[in-house]
Amino acid sequence: MIVLGIETSCDETSAALLVDGRAVSNVISSQLIHSAYGGVVPELASRAHQRLIIQVVREALAGGGVKKEEINGIAATQGPGLVGALLVGLSFGKALAYGLGVPFTAINHLEGHLYSVFLEEDVPAYPYLALVVSGGHTMLVHVEAPFRHIVLGETRDDAAGEAFDKVAKMLGLGYPGGPAIDRLGAEGDPGAVRFPRSFLEEGTLDFSFSGIKTSVLYYLRREGLGESGAARTLLERKKMADICASFQAAIVDVLVARTMSAALRLGLADIALVGGVSANSSLRRTLRDEAGKRALRVFTPRSEYCMDNGAMIGYVGWMRLVRGLTSAYETPAVAYLDLAGIAS
Repeated sequence: MIVLGIETSCDETSAALLVDGRAVSNVISSQLIHSAYGGVVPELASRAHQRLIIQVVREALAGGGVKKEEINGIAATQGPGLVGALLVGLSFGKALAYGLGVPFTAINHLEGHLYSVFLEEDVPAYPYLALVVSGGHTMLVHVEAPFRHIVLGETRDDAAGEAFDKVAKMLGLGYPGGPAIDRLGAEGDPGAVRFPRSFLEEGTLDFSFSGIKTSVLYYLRREGLGESGAARTLLERKKMADICASFQAAIVDVLVARTMSAALRLGLADIALVGGVSANSSLRRTLRDEAGKRALRVFTPRSEYCMDNGAMIGYVGWMRLVRGLTSAYETPAVAYLDLAGIAS
């Protein structure tokens, strides 16, 4: 079965081809225009998707050596995401499926991340624990079996990736902030500044990152560095690196501690680390180290499958289509679709 996957939930326009569940192409076009604004501008994102979608799909077909007439099914992201951006990929996918006379299936973006580890050769065994960390979401999910999952905990305020982006903006590091903090933090001392770890009440598996972000702001004020990127011109590189490393350590400590607690509580041996922030080198290293101490296994997809991408959407589409699960052409884009939401 040849499936075309389309992803346009935020600021990546992506399309991929999968043959029997294996990705043979995965084209991602990132919208660099948002860096000038310090974050994604929804209207600009949807317009960019409109300009890029046809070319990206053509490149995915060419990269997979497949003609559009050979496609057996099409999958596109339904939500969650920016509704204008979602509508571009969803509408294109439905129209192409209708024109080719092939089944269409709408995909939950979060499920795309959950199952992105199965695009690799080495995969977790069911049931497994998934830590989903991205710019818009941070959650722990018990994946019992395909399409059977339970959300164990999620952020009550900022997502981890959102905190990275906001702190990077304070430091004048640009957007997206996560990669910049990761790179600079590698040069710094994670113990230089003791930023708080928000663990909430005992027993919960929820997260909170707004306090860590705010503590960085107060630290910069106490140091007389101001806000809105002023620190970039006033801080020497070593000091900046120490702040990045210390902030990153606070985020990673909370993520890893919650993940270990959930895995041990449920007796799960396999952990999947997925989502855009899963590419963070400190998070990967620390989670693997802590899991190794407990004889647990950690699975992470390659970087192109961590970010928003068509391959993960195509994989979930393939999972649905081989089970005979399709979606109506009336299926709407849903900006706040949760993990329990079922495309129909």
